[in-house]
Amino acid sequence: MTAKAPVVTPPGTRGESTRERVLDAALASFGTKGYEATSLDHLAVDLGVRKQTILYYFPAKADLLDAVVDRAADDLASALEAAVADAGDGFARVEAIVRSVFRLAMRRPELLGLLREVSRLGSPVATRLTERFEPLVARATAFLEAEMAAGRVRTCDARLLLLSVYSTVLGVATEVEVLRAVGIEPTLRSMAVRRRELLRFLHSALATDG
Repeated sequence: MTAKAPVVTPPGTRGESTRERVLDAALASFGTKGYEATSLDHLAVDLGVRKQTILYYFPAKADLLDAVVDRAADDLASALEAAVADAGDGFARVEAIVRSVFRLAMRRPELLGLLREVSRLGSPVATRLTERFEPLVARATAFLEAEMAAGRVRTCDARLLLLSVYSTVLGVATEVEVLRAVGIEPTLRSMAVRRRELLRFLHSALATDG
């Protein structure tokens, strides 16, 4: 007896909705459990679809990770761009970015968890993320160099400074996801304290008296 071909969700409005649901579920799993611990079979069960439906949109697990990284990078870049749009110049812009990251840590911890997971996985997916962020990094570098020239930020290698600030902010902000993983729900007050201390540290490290 000939086996029936697997049923997959056809393209179209309903299919696009399914694709977005798959991306949402994969982001949540990659950002909390990790890439290796995420199974396409389990994702399919959680979504109430066949595994073949996921494979229709993403032929391999690595393709799904790439798509999740692309969308997460766009979401994060949009959030940061919106945060600095009306922030003014100088340290106020740094503060706006930190506040935006902490809001994401509370509302979408899986997004920052994904960044940490991608850093752990290394190339090629980490390179993909870096390339997606390059336009944002270029603008941030130009901003810092202008601030250094104006005497408002200590003179140093702007890109290395960005890397240090990125690592510091991400490390503090993703404590939320780590705490939740062990059953501790961070409070708004505890996050406000972390954010305040981090901003104090960054101000001391970056700002000048100029």
